Amino acid sequence: MGDVSRRRLILLDGAAALGFALLPQLTLVRPDSGGAPGGLAVSLLSLATALPLAVRRLWPVPVFAIVLTASCVALAAGLGPAVFLSAAYALYLVATTRRRQLGRSAVIVGGASTAGAALLTVTGGQHYTGGTLVVQLLFGLLVLGATWAAGTAVRERRESLRRTIVQATEQAKVEERMRIARDIHDVVTHSVGLIAIKAGVANHVIATHPEEAGEALTVIEDISRRALRDMRATLKVLRREDDAQQQDLQPVPGLSDLPSLVRTAEAAGVSVDLRSDCVEEPPDGVALTAFRIVQEALTNVVKHAAPTRCLVSVTAQDGVLTIGVTDDGPGPGHRPTVPGGAMGLVGMRERAVAHGGTLTAGPRPGAGFRILATLPY
Repeated sequence: MGDVSRRRLILLDGAAALGFALLPQLTLVRPDSGGAPGGLAVSLLSLATALPLAVRRLWPVPVFAIVLTASCVALAAGLGPAVFLSAAYALYLVATTRRRQLGRSAVIVGGASTAGAALLTVTGGQHYTGGTLVVQLLFGLLVLGATWAAGTAVRERRESLRRTIVQATEQAKVEERMRIARDIHDVVTHSVGLIAIKAGVANHVIATHPEEAGEALTVIEDISRRALRDMRATLKVLRREDDAQQQDLQPVPGLSDLPSLVRTAEAAGVSVDLRSDCVEEPPDGVALTAFRIVQEALTNVVKHAAPTRCLVSVTAQDGVLTIGVTDDGPGPGHRPTVPGGAMGLVGMRERAVAHGGTLTAGPRPGAGFRILATLPY
């Protein structure tokens, strides 16, 4: 809470204390029945029930205890049940700040107190002058019960709102961590996997076919440079650098960047047939997801089936982007599979689900593997 808000609350409590100090004197402006205390006693009792309210935010429970005691004394002295309004004002803060699970008891007490106070008021008639001391005490207790229930309800609502905000914040953190993990996984595994394969090729043929080893090293150099560029772009976004420092960031990858993925996969020994039939232009977010899915799918083909043939089809029509990646299985001269987990399929499925789509993956009848994703937009 800021200093300005704190000062405003202190002023509010001071004004309330002044009002409650004058209230008993105003309620006594009627023909003297002979039981009312003198002016000095009224002033002292009024101050005793009202002045502690000025510091109720510092010591809510002690202030309530003092005001309640003074209110009972004032009631016994004949000031009437209005003095309990000061105690109710102090009790409200106690109820809104006390941390305790009360369940339905607050609703029951609040409803019963409100109904009882209303019943006493209605049944008093036009000539009601406050009733006996017992009735006045009962009326004051009912006011306190209704106030306590209202304060408890406000506290529960604030706690519920706070829990909702905390849960939403934690969920946002989890989703952001998952997004970062997917982005880093896509960049690192795609590039490092290809580098591992081409390095294995170069190491295998460097003695017998040095020119082929040189080509493999050239591909490794190119992939490494692109991986470093992608990682720098990702890290700059995560660091939230100033706009002036983000001018060198690359545009968000999309469907127009799929040919570059095809060329990289072909350099690793996969013959790719890319077929694109996009009647409509999908949004950037959907296009980026499609790019990442194709990237990871081609990485899996290179890691587990190269050299082989692969068909990549992308279709955008009637508000649905369909992506299919199908390979023929390991061909002759298949290299050992690059070690790796199944995080790629998990990431692709998470990306599809995030857009309300679906992704299926599994072996084809006979040979090969197929990945099919649908992304509505």
